[in-house]
Amino acid sequence: MKRWGRSIQIAFTFIGTVVGAGFATGREVMQFFTRFGYWGALLIGIVTLLFVWLGAKMMLLAAELRARSYEDLNKHLFGERMGTWVSHLMLFVLLGVNAVMLAGAGAIFSEHLNLGYQTGLVVTMFACFFLLRKGMNAILTINTLVVPVMIAFTTLLVVHTLQGPGADRWLTLGNEQSLWAVWMSPFLYAAFNLSMAQAVLVPLGAEVADPAVLRRGAWLGGLGIGAMLLAGHLTLSSRMPGVQQFDIPMGGIARELGPWVHYVYVFLIFMEIFTTLVADIYGLTLQLEDRLNVRKAWLTFGVLLFCFVAGQFGFGPLLSTLYPLFGMLSLGWLLLMGRDRKLRPKPPSLPT
Repeated sequence: MKRWGRSIQIAFTFIGTVVGAGFATGREVMQFFTRFGYWGALLIGIVTLLFVWLGAKMMLLAAELRARSYEDLNKHLFGERMGTWVSHLMLFVLLGVNAVMLAGAGAIFSEHLNLGYQTGLVVTMFACFFLLRKGMNAILTINTLVVPVMIAFTTLLVVHTLQGPGADRWLTLGNEQSLWAVWMSPFLYAAFNLSMAQAVLVPLGAEVADPAVLRRGAWLGGLGIGAMLLAGHLTLSSRMPGVQQFDIPMGGIARELGPWVHYVYVFLIFMEIFTTLVADIYGLTLQLEDRLNVRKAWLTFGVLLFCFVAGQFGFGPLLSTLYPLFGMLSLGWLLLMGRDRKLRPKPPSLPT
């Protein structure tokens, strides 16, 4: 039971790392799945399989390599010299992603709490800074608390959607995009999110180092991400195209259930953004520690300050511009992860 509990913690951390600003707000689901209409559900099925397979492989490989940070994994995949350059690139990508996360928190404060965009940035920065002083255990704990509640409220939104008009629009919604864009979407989404999740899953895999626990965690986490993607897709499809006007579309839908549900759901969206921001900055500071002779607290503060400055561009523009670009840059990493032969066991079987 203790090992199953550890697997569940890993699954929640996997989900919490992926379910960040774009996912929890609905913008990411819209960008990669819902805008493709009736293709969306099939694309979500493909991306779920990629999360299960490659999420497990990444953590198992990190355990086998005893990787301290994602640079160790990249050096194994790309070679010593190229792996260093790839890690440099990913460092800048992670900085951009963290800026999007912080901007997402600011958007929640301004669009749903009437407290101001800059207030959201500053409050989130300081909360993140103080929590990160607790290390990996804090990341595991906060995801174990937040993710189950987020799943419950997402389920509530889906049930509400299924009882209203347009519940079947996910099956009939048209697609105006090219087939190339449709079929590239799940691979771009998986490549981007898994390469970003390295920052947490690599040190986590090395720390746990139990293959059975890691496999179960990958299965539970990957399937959980797929279920939440599908739930978001069903909910957003029923409100298309009007819901596209919102920076936080899922928050706009939550308003339909009344003010209390709306505020609780907005708080949960904020917490999902916050957990991903904390996890990514933790991995980023580990990477910077290997390069710079600077205290971790100062590194954390410097990263957050950079994200604050970049966050001035706004959440919507940052997400729609940076995420597809980062997905393209991550495709090479995804292919090498899929082809890597270091691990002798077969792809993870269903947990027992």
